[in-house]
Amino acid sequence: MIDQNELKRNAARAAVEYVLPLLAPDTLLGVGTGSTVDMFIDALQAHRHRFRGAVSSSERSSARLAGLGIPVFDLNEVQDMPVYVDGADEIDAGLNMIKGGGGALTREKIVASVARQFVCIVDETKLVGRLGAFPLPIEVIPMAMAVVARRIGQLGATALERPGFVTDNGCRILDVTGLDIAEPARLESHINDIPGVVTCGLFALSPADIALVSGQGGVRQLRATVS
Repeated sequence: MIDQNELKRNAARAAVEYVLPLLAPDTLLGVGTGSTVDMFIDALQAHRHRFRGAVSSSERSSARLAGLGIPVFDLNEVQDMPVYVDGADEIDAGLNMIKGGGGALTREKIVASVARQFVCIVDETKLVGRLGAFPLPIEVIPMAMAVVARRIGQLGATALERPGFVTDNGCRILDVTGLDIAEPARLESHINDIPGVVTCGLFALSPADIALVSGQGGVRQLRATVS
């Protein structure tokens, strides 16, 4: 039985193999945040001379990239990237995701928006029939925490502040449970429209293009299926 860490490592290695043909000496690569992405960065280090550098979605990933000799660029310097690689807390068959367990959801959405392709790397425990067992993170401007929590309560859900956590943007996180996520894109749009919300951790308006899912039988590629 392969343990979860090794499953993550296998997904990270598969992602390196997937992205290398997309890279060139003048290419920048988009890199997300999280434990599986940490392993991706580590596996990428041996190939750092194959591409120009990376754009990162968090201070944590930027520090790891730089520590391994991979130049990190400001997104304001970048107009286009071939691929963005990131993990997910949950992903469904439509490649809609819940992200933000590490609190980098806003920067992840921004960096992903510049890439031509979003590659999600996960172990098989993250693949679900329906999103929502994992609490949905919402990044909120500090003065709006109570306002947003009340609005979320009107949806029949519970929003709790993540204790002692401040995002790289200087904001706070509400972790939301009890949501009915039957229509992920519609709910994402609705929550994002609440005044004070920076963004929510639903990635459904712009889902992943491909998922590399690591399981006991190896790593398989998933493309979106729509019911």
